[in-house]
Amino acid sequence: MKYNHQEIEAKWQKYWLENKTFKSDVDHSKPKYYVLDMFPYPSGSGLHVGHVEGYTATDIVARHKRQKGFNVLHPMGWDSFGLPAEQYAIRTGTHPGVTTAKNIDNFRRQLQSLGFSYDWERELATSDAAYYKWTQWIFTKLYEKGLAYEAEATVNYCPELGTVLANEEVEDGKSKEGGYPVERRPLRQWILKITAYAERLLSDLALVDWPESLKRLQTNWIGKSLGANISFKVKGTNEQITVYTTCHDTLFGATFLVIAPEHPLVQKIVTPDQKAAVEAYQKNAASESDLFRTELNKDKTGAFTGAYAINPATGKEIQIWVADYVLMNYGTGAVMGVPAHDARDFDFVKKFSLPTIPVIRPDVHLSPDNVPTGMSEIDVIEKTLKGDLCWAGQGGYINSENAELSLHGLSTADAKEKMSSWLEAKGHGKRATSYKLRDWLFSRQRYWGEPFPILHYEDGSKRVLGLDELPLLPPEMTDFKPTGDGKSPLARATHWVEVNDSKTGKKAWRETNTMPQWAGSCWYYLRYCDPLNAHEAWGKEAEKYWMPVDLYVGGVEHAVLHLLYSRFWHKVLFDCNLVSTPEPFMSLRNQGIIVARSYQKSGGGYVDPADVVEKDGKYVDRSNGEELRSQVEKMSKSKLNGITPDDIIEEFGADALRLYEMFMGPLEKEKIWNTDAVNGCKRFLTRFYDMAVSDKATDEESPEALKLGHRLISGVAKDFETLQFNTAIAKLMEFINDFIKLPAYPKSVIKMAIQALMPLAPHLAEEAWQHLGFKGSLSYEPFPEADDKYLHDETITYVVQVNGKVRGRFELPKDKPEQDVLEAAKGHAGIKKYIDGQTVQKVIFVPNKLLNIVVKGN
Repeated sequence: MKYNHQEIEAKWQKYWLENKTFKSDVDHSKPKYYVLDMFPYPSGSGLHVGHVEGYTATDIVARHKRQKGFNVLHPMGWDSFGLPAEQYAIRTGTHPGVTTAKNIDNFRRQLQSLGFSYDWERELATSDAAYYKWTQWIFTKLYEKGLAYEAEATVNYCPELGTVLANEEVEDGKSKEGGYPVERRPLRQWILKITAYAERLLSDLALVDWPESLKRLQTNWIGKSLGANISFKVKGTNEQITVYTTCHDTLFGATFLVIAPEHPLVQKIVTPDQKAAVEAYQKNAASESDLFRTELNKDKTGAFTGAYAINPATGKEIQIWVADYVLMNYGTGAVMGVPAHDARDFDFVKKFSLPTIPVIRPDVHLSPDNVPTGMSEIDVIEKTLKGDLCWAGQGGYINSENAELSLHGLSTADAKEKMSSWLEAKGHGKRATSYKLRDWLFSRQRYWGEPFPILHYEDGSKRVLGLDELPLLPPEMTDFKPTGDGKSPLARATHWVEVNDSKTGKKAWRETNTMPQWAGSCWYYLRYCDPLNAHEAWGKEAEKYWMPVDLYVGGVEHAVLHLLYSRFWHKVLFDCNLVSTPEPFMSLRNQGIIVARSYQKSGGGYVDPADVVEKDGKYVDRSNGEELRSQVEKMSKSKLNGITPDDIIEEFGADALRLYEMFMGPLEKEKIWNTDAVNGCKRFLTRFYDMAVSDKATDEESPEALKLGHRLISGVAKDFETLQFNTAIAKLMEFINDFIKLPAYPKSVIKMAIQALMPLAPHLAEEAWQHLGFKGSLSYEPFPEADDKYLHDETITYVVQVNGKVRGRFELPKDKPEQDVLEAAKGHAGIKKYIDGQTVQKVIFVPNKLLNIVVKGN
């Protein structure tokens, strides 16, 4: 019998689907385990092998947990709303629903061809009305709790795409979709008040088992800080500018203010002679991304407003500038410039010749890392006091007193506390906690997204739709192009937009913006618990049984926003008593990306790897001999280095692909794809199959075979639990190497090996299991328990050295004392000749491992 992967895999994939092998229901007699993938966006290009890595890892876990007696929920679905489908519709005139359905069919086919044990009866798509009915319903809950509001906000707007873009959809000032210029533009938007949950989003990270690096990303994004809000009066007006700072102890050194170009006070305080310059500066800043504006190394720019503020600590007038490095959506949109002790402010004053007042005398012993290379202590102090050096380290306070307040001689903590008390006593400010986290811009000017369940009335009031009015379907349209005036394509469908509200009898207008793609992916894990429920988003019993997700696996690119948004929605639902857990994902792991080599022509464009040959250590185009530039980078369709699983499955098989994906290295590490190396995994599977169906199989057992089998299942089980799949595969390979050397193959041990292999290569395992005479599927067969007596050797092989050179080996029972091992060595024929007639000067003894006899001739 030969191993025919195509026949075997087709057979078992059909069996699993027809028998609904992986269907999962609430079963209180078993412990549950919910293992979840970050579901994919169904693009037209289909899956590449980089996507397969995470899905394979979760499938191994799901299959092994079933072996261990768990009731496993392992679902799959589609994040199917979004900009790419809409852009394809604009280019081709095809409705995005049509292309999305086609792409989903292809993705489903690819996943099923890999043998993943999903419960396909729970499949969902965020663009299905039966699903987004409940997305809309959750929005109404946010609205009812005061967490959804409308406001004018400065956003990333792409005129070509005609929509607002999230920061993650913009790169180098251009849209990732199409590479079009993006500008900053004020638009009226729906916004979700995620900041109301900032503290819980931060503190509840202690509840979850996530990598510390991932928790740090979340913590830094939320960005909690303790400081003070300080009010600066604008000279000659009734206006004041509020600055949030964590360095309020340096207020005496504030020599200017900077406000964001979008700050609402700009037009009120700018003087006539500076108006043109300020407006020109504002216009230029509107085209810059937040990332570019806050780049520390970029050249500092700004425009003087002509206005002055009063420093409340010194009473002195300080200039007010507009500069792009201050963002309106961070802090208060204004900062106080303390150039002597802040590098960014120091660069600014050097550019525009503004004054510097040092208020901290450097102490290089307290902050040695702040000392510039090659500069002495005296130089640091002198240059800082002259205003020629920025000192951001610790030291003693100077120039920090007025008639009512002195910070001299205080520690930093005491100085901050004393300054806070003075600000509050004098009405100049108050203590404040701030977060970098901003409220979530939730509007998109798109067709292919969830319509907002909102009606607007002529008097400015609005209401959310009731559950009996959901889902709110978008209108049928054939023109998906943006309107050009910042409105959604839905604005064209006036028959849909303008309605008479049947509940109030009033004339009303539907919201024409749609929700972002994030909306559907915020809660899909909950719908999987009860996906066919037509009356509720999820039933209470199902949610309480399945939640929280026990293991969530996905790409690190979603380490911040997707997780933050999902946690936010989940906490709102928890507060509404709609879910039973404070956190959705208890354990989370990121798979490392799989990169591949690409080959670029000197004049641009890429060459298919199949058309590349290596010659004299260089890569050349097979067709014309042109030398190509080669580099390893992320898989991309445009770079022709995206490897489709279809081709690999055809040639090597799904089991071989699954095995190779896991054998490349630890799950979380980056790996380099090598198609040729898949063949090594195919060869191993062929050897395993040959062993499983060999006529050397016997009902008789042998101690040596049992030792190999029990050690295999013990080691593999531990590796599965810790997601060390590469080492589990290595143990299986070592097992085969040792097992096939035996004169006979006990069936009981073959059975163990098949069960150890099953989560990794399920098709071959099912076939081998059936060959042993078992009926039905192996999927729920209990994983064997390792017998401890086979895991530890009763005897130990001692290595014996004489004067550091190995002179022999012999076996002894474990844990023999040094003297017994020495006597045995002296009596060993191969060792005796090296020590007879010699004086033993020293013995080095390592229990159960080594004996080194140091001798000297007489």
